[in-house]
Amino acid sequence: MAILRKLARPLLASPFVTGGLRTLRRPEAVAERARPVAGPIAERIPALAGDPVTLVRVTGAVQAGAGLLLATGRAPRLAALTLAATLVPSTVAGHAFWTMEDPQERARHRAAFLKDLALVGGLLIAAADTHGKPSLAYRSRHALDHAHPLRAVSGPVAAAATGTAARAKAAAQPLVGKL
Repeated sequence: MAILRKLARPLLASPFVTGGLRTLRRPEAVAERARPVAGPIAERIPALAGDPVTLVRVTGAVQAGAGLLLATGRAPRLAALTLAATLVPSTVAGHAFWTMEDPQERARHRAAFLKDLALVGGLLIAAADTHGKPSLAYRSRHALDHAHPLRAVSGPVAAAATGTAARAKAAAQPLVGKL
């Protein structure tokens, strides 16, 4: 599986690196399509001030940087999440096929929209990839089972030793009747 990751990550990252670098060099080519998204994003991030060229440049830089991180395997989960987060508004702004009148143009943008959705799916899978190791949630849930040596032992003594007096009392009830 490791060889598969080493091959798949650069393949998944390649459109983001090339697209991000192209956008950094010529942001004006994409800025007009980003105008509908620039306003709502500027409300949340005042530093962008509703300027589509700045927004496109920042998005291009983030995509190129996160794409390189994903391709090289450095912080791949964070890089994949970052790419997915930047791809959603880019896709909605750049491929709004539902607004197109020309059937050929609509079909072209629908295909690009669906391709971007597929990329988001791949990025989400990459973000969830734990390299075959248990996830952090799994490890934290099961850490308690191994935190105390008496936890694996059953009965009233173990329950009392692990600090659960209610379980100790419940476990001792059958013993009280026999004494």
